Amino acid sequence: MAAGKCGIPLSTISPKFLHSNSTSHTWPFSAIAELIDNAYDPDVRARQMWIDRTCIRGLDCLSFMDNGQGLTRAKLHKMLSFGFSKKRALKLHIPVGVYGNGFKSGSMRLGKDAIVFTKTKDTMSVGLLSQSYLKAIGAQRVLVPMITFRRDGQNQVEDEASLRAILTHSLFRSKKELFDELRAISAVGYTGTRIIIWNLHTTTNGEPEFDFDTSKYDILIRWNISERSNGDLAMIPESEYSLR
Repeated sequence: MAAGKCGIPLSTISPKFLHSNSTSHTWPFSAIAELIDNAYDPDVRARQMWIDRTCIRGLDCLSFMDNGQGLTRAKLHKMLSFGFSKKRALKLHIPVGVYGNGFKSGSMRLGKDAIVFTKTKDTMSVGLLSQSYLKAIGAQRVLVPMITFRRDGQNQVEDEASLRAILTHSLFRSKKELFDELRAISAVGYTGTRIIIWNLHTTTNGEPEFDFDTSKYDILIRWNISERSNGDLAMIPESEYSLR
């Protein structure tokens, strides 16, 4: 039990909460909207965001990349934690979320595992929020491995345990692979953030929730066979099932 101030126990969060918290999103596009809102907020100030399907080690993944200011280590830690938010309006630019829950509920609704790559003017950081990792190590509370590199590529010595956890329990097996993802941000800006989500949510039939194959220019929500055969899909607004 973690000790708090004056010997009073600290409240902790069970790994199971990552899933239960995500169920606030019954529609997958509302979960995607949470990640878009984060990039829009005045402390990030992204001008553009790219949402794509990518395949890593044979697994379909969703990737979100923006050209905002990136996140310092402290801001990344707060994003991976619960209830921490210091978002403030900047002139007429009003933040969308203020409760410090959007990334967690949104990412964990889309898939079981998420990794965040982010670059500021001075540092590069990687953070892992993973239900699979927590289950594999039998964690009793939510742990978020994080590493920070200087621009010269050196990481802090105290991050070695987090580095081992990320290379063991994420889709990336070497520091080179992590740097490849950080370099991908440079294609859209000097600073920015890239999020990759895998072990994507499936339907009750065990099918992937998203249809990546019908259109290479769109991400669609998969509708079940009975809805298609009854012609119900034609009655549904396109915005209900098409991200584009």
